[in-house]
This record gives sequence, C-alpha cells and structure tokens, in this order.
Amino acid sequence: QVRQRVIELARADPRVTAGAIIGSMSRGAGDNWSDIDVGFGITNSVKPEAVLDDWTQVLSQELDVLDHWDLRSGPSIYRVFLLPGGLEVDVSMTPAEAFGARGPNFHVLFGPTGKPQPAAQPDASYLIGLCWHHVLHARACIERHKPWQAEYWISELRNHLLELACLRLGENSHEGRGFDRLPSPVKESLADTLVRTFNKAELNRALAVATRCLIDELEKWNAPLCARLSPVLQEFGIH
Repeated sequence: QVRQRVIELARADPRVTAGAIIGSMSRGAGDNWSDIDVGFGITNSVKPEAVLDDWTQVLSQELDVLDHWDLRSGPSIYRVFLLPGGLEVDVSMTPAEAFGARGPNFHVLFGPTGKPQPAAQPDASYLIGLCWHHVLHARACIERHKPWQAEYWISELRNHLLELACLRLGENSHEGRGFDRLPSPVKESLADTLVRTFNKAELNRALAVATRCLIDELEKWNAPLCARLSPVLQEFGIH
C-alpha cells in the first residue's frame, strides 16, 4: 500500500517522466525485511530536490514519517524515509536524460528510460592501495595504544579484501552484496580477522591474519606487486 501510494504521487505529478521498482522486489524476490525502493525520472528543467520536498510533505502527513535523509549517487538523489514499525522507503529521483537501469534489479512501471548503465565496481588497484594503507595504520594504532581505531582499520581491511575477492570471482562487491556468495574457504580465512577483544595480543593476531590474507589475495591479482609489497606487509602486519 505504501509503495502504491508513492507510485500514485508519481503518476499524478507532471514533473515525473518515468518510474521503476528497484531492488529485490523488482524481480519478486523481496521478503519481510525488504525496503520499498522506487525510482523516478524527472523533467530535466526541474530540480529533483524540489519534487522530493513536495512529496515529503505529503508522505509525512499521510504515513507518519519518523525521519528522512538524503543520499546522492551520481546524478540521482535518494530520499530515505523511516516509517513506524521499521519500514524503510527509498525514493530516488534522477534527471530524465540519465534515468535508467544500473543493474538487473530494475522493473519499469511507466515512461521512457535510457540504456542500462551498470553501476561501476571499485577499481582493484585502488582497493589494493587501501589495503596496504590500512595495514600500516592498524599497526600504528596498536603501538599508540588506540585499540578502537586499530579495530576500525582491521575491519576496513577485511571488507576491502572481501571486495577484492568479489571482483576476482565475478560477484557484486557493492555494499557487501556478493560477500555471502563467496566460496567458503575465502570466508573462513577472513573470519579469523574478526577482533574478539581489545588487548594488544588479540589486535596483533587479527592484523597478522588479515595481512596473510592480503598477501594471498595479492598473489592472485598481481604476483610482481605482491613480491614487492610482501616484505613491508610482513614487517608491519605480521608482528
């Protein structure tokens, strides 16, 4: 009913050129934990924020919205609403000339859309750079007796390693969507990077495991680079 009300607003608004259901519900795969995710093309001469502001007034009155916030992604702006009971409603608006699918979860409801433009996956070299950066910073935080910040860098290192594995194996790395589909050996090796307590010995253990996983992943991506980086990674990460 909530989704239908948002679609009704769109169909009645002359500033809207097209609409689509986005996310898992676009292919009938939603469940009780799914968000409502709908996107709309907006006339190029109109600011999407203006349409969102008008709709927000209506939805706040009708649906008792608890809070909302905005997320920008490329030419699109997503307004994320929280309703009583925990239902999240994501309404995105994009200039008409840029409105179209960025992945397979896109079901057109009405109006014209552009050619599909798959969302860009992160660059592997960029992720590799982040990984060795995080090893150095995790080591520095451990030695400076900053366990919470050290845990942050170790966790970020693990996430980037999972993203690299997704890229290598053809899974979606965005927001962890492909993490659970990775082979069990990959996930099991990285499970040991979880920090269980904040004492120095445990932080050193978790960082050492993460560093070994990074060296293994580097070997698969770029053996010459792995050979160059391994000595410094072992010095700072495997303490």
